[in-house]
Amino acid sequence: MAKRQIFYSFHFNNDVMRVQQVRNMGLVEGNAPVSVNDWETIKKNAASVERWIDSNMKGTSCVIVLIGTETHKRPWVNYEIKKAWEDGKGLLGIHIHRLNCPNNGTCTKGASPFDGFTFRQRGTVVVPAVYDPKASDAYGDINSNLATWVETAIAQRKP
Repeated sequence: MAKRQIFYSFHFNNDVMRVQQVRNMGLVEGNAPVSVNDWETIKKNAASVERWIDSNMKGTSCVIVLIGTETHKRPWVNYEIKKAWEDGKGLLGIHIHRLNCPNNGTCTKGASPFDGFTFRQRGTVVVPAVYDPKASDAYGDINSNLATWVETAIAQRKP
């Protein structure tokens, strides 16, 4: 089976090194990281950011929110979550606080960014899954389960 096309949502400044570890697992095809120079151009106004997000979400089947300490506070993460749900994409969260950042080590577990939403599907409230990888081997746990977690999230959205 071909790898799923994925959009990763995360707090860039705090978590980019942890996110790279997940991307580099190669289990799913994630949106390519944007260069710092390109991001500086994109983020000059809200319309540019929205266009970039919308363009990069096109053709994906799932959005994975990689949850660090402050991810739930990020307005663009909230935009990405809302858009993913409205577009019928699979949606899941993974706590990445236990992945070791070479610059900052591990971090404090953040709140689920899904807590600020009420998701409804066919009249029923649905809560996207949020995974908290094992303390003993967070990287291995994500690596072993990511593809299954994605398929479960996608199946949850099918009519």
